[in-house]
Amino acid sequence: MPDCNDTLRELQVFLDDELTPETKDAIHAHLEGCPDCLEAFDFHAELKAMIAHRCRDELPPGLLERIERCFDTTIDE
Repeated sequence: MPDCNDTLRELQVFLDDELTPETKDAIHAHLEGCPDCLEAFDFHAELKAMIAHRCRDELPPGLLERIERCFDTTIDE
């Protein structure tokens, strides 16, 4: 079973559902028994949801092209 350090290190990957089923189960079990890690998980999950909700806006027309030109100019110099 992972300890707190392992669990905290893997929280983002856990939230992105990119772990093996075995590792995911082990972290889930740790979270059920560790209030400190569960609190960190809740914070990160809420933050991730808030960012996803707030970042739904589409880019203004032409913004991506202007950003790409800035990188092209920087690279060419």
